[in-house]
Amino acid sequence: MTKSGLPAASEVGARAAAILEQATAHPAYDRLISSSMKYSTCWATFTGYPTVSNWSLDRDAGPLLVEALRVMALKAAVFELTGGDEEAAELLVPAPVDEMIHAVLAQHTVVRQLEMDLGVLFPHATELERFAYSRGGYTDDCYAAAGWGEQPLRYWLSSAEVDRRLAVLNDRYGQAGFTPGGRSHDIDFEVLAVAEVLGA
Repeated sequence: MTKSGLPAASEVGARAAAILEQATAHPAYDRLISSSMKYSTCWATFTGYPTVSNWSLDRDAGPLLVEALRVMALKAAVFELTGGDEEAAELLVPAPVDEMIHAVLAQHTVVRQLEMDLGVLFPHATELERFAYSRGGYTDDCYAAAGWGEQPLRYWLSSAEVDRRLAVLNDRYGQAGFTPGGRSHDIDFEVLAVAEVLGA
């Protein structure tokens, strides 16, 4: 355990690597990958994926899926090593990776099958999420200890950089009639439909 009461990064990394290796060898793994990728038509968000420079679903979906599965394994390892501490397991991660985790967890049936067969739980509690990821912290230490190599910095954005990029995006959203974060817009589809019928 570290001074903060968290498991040592070396322990988390080793356990996470083992969890991910077991998951990739599981017969349901291919289904998890294919079903997560099919879900891509519902991935349209305003605050996560678009913070990636020159975001492209075709180019970025695969690499982001890899990162999401790695983080899920890290979180599962922390959850296990802390005796089920959800708050500890809610590691700080960048917004694009977090959004991909949501896409994977939407495949509830196959995720549940993996959990039962592997004897792990992939924790995720949105009420405990904190968007304060920065480079060089505990999450990065655990990732490195898992032996997965260098994190792709294209997706591993600090919260400060995400905030800067969101300001740019929100300015552009506003120009198109969307409020910040895409939480509302001023497009009246009924008026547009009437205009189209009238040929306006």
